[in-house]
Amino acid sequence: MSLRQRWVLHADMDAFYASIEQRDRPELRGQPVIVGATSARGVVAAASYEARRFGVYSAMPGFRARELCPNGVFLPSDMARYQSVSRQVRAVWEEFTDAIEPLALDEAFLDISGSLGLYGTPLALARRLKQRVHEVVGLRVSVGVAPTKLVAKIACTLGKPDGLAVVQPAEVEKLLDPLPVRRLWGVGPALADKLAHLNITTIRQLRLYDPEWLRRQLGDRAVELQARARGEDGREVESARAPKSYGEENTFLADVSDRETVVAALSAHSEAVARRVRRDGFVGRTVTVKIKLAERQAASSGAVRSDRLYPVLSRQKTLPEPTDDAVLLQRAAVRLWDDEKLAAPIRLIGLSLSGLEAKATLQLGLFEAPGTTAIGPTLDAIQARFGTQAIRRGAESPEKVTPTLRWKRGE
Repeated sequence: MSLRQRWVLHADMDAFYASIEQRDRPELRGQPVIVGATSARGVVAAASYEARRFGVYSAMPGFRARELCPNGVFLPSDMARYQSVSRQVRAVWEEFTDAIEPLALDEAFLDISGSLGLYGTPLALARRLKQRVHEVVGLRVSVGVAPTKLVAKIACTLGKPDGLAVVQPAEVEKLLDPLPVRRLWGVGPALADKLAHLNITTIRQLRLYDPEWLRRQLGDRAVELQARARGEDGREVESARAPKSYGEENTFLADVSDRETVVAALSAHSEAVARRVRRDGFVGRTVTVKIKLAERQAASSGAVRSDRLYPVLSRQKTLPEPTDDAVLLQRAAVRLWDDEKLAAPIRLIGLSLSGLEAKATLQLGLFEAPGTTAIGPTLDAIQARFGTQAIRRGAESPEKVTPTLRWKRGE
């Protein structure tokens, strides 16, 4: 008896934030709408397809978006509204399966293998899902259906906007072969350059390359890369996927070089990360500081996006014990900053905590000395009742934190 064919559906709302704005404000329909980037140092949160024709895309610096699209309609983000619509979309997806792995507010994997008895074919189910999303929220969603996550996502991306693609098992190689290797997960600019030196630029060339020779060049990852080139991806749709890290970052309104402002931002980030980690019942061991320098570097003609011109540094430290304490995170982050001894100004600072484990699994030491961790839950309770501005540690200086942090906090 043959095993049941697995079918994974990748759903991705089209230009989600911008589409919501156009839906709710008819005068914006057909206009190049750009959400975010309303301040001098802001970045684009979303761009309508009209704006994308000018080369504007998510995460682009606002000044560059204005250069490319000077007549664009720039709007502030309304995260509460976007989250509300996201919940409506999620409710629609749940009509088709309970095996849903969310990737963002507007994107998810769905395992529809067990739902086909109600619809007959993957194509029929996908068409009905697209129809239901439009009926409920008045927005378009692109859909890719395939035997694996990898192929479903690629098929969905290739079909945007408002796309619908179903890739049968026998059609996987036909879909992937002509695509550039950068389409594969795990192939960034550096690895793509290395593959290009081996005359590998397409997925087909990677798939057919001599395995032994490729392994000599790339090591053990060569096996996994060629498996992906064949469309192989054994990952399941994880409905209750555990987070890998928690992070906060902000772009300063003006370039920063003084330690006081950096420490204030890192303190605020530490509090925000620790609060989220405690809320979800985790502790973490590895603190990472992300620093974006203010001086622009020359564009590289070979870069995928040549206007990402600000160098980014990343430094990390592993703590002796996992923690959810903001003070310990802040101390580690500040030490990383001080060790870097940067003289150049920066435009962005971020902090993240990884190496996570469930707090319930930890065993407390019998003679553990009292520390600062007890204050965290108390702060959480007060802020939950009276607001995030009601109380904070003296080290935090929110007036020096840019609006990007407050946006991420949901304030």
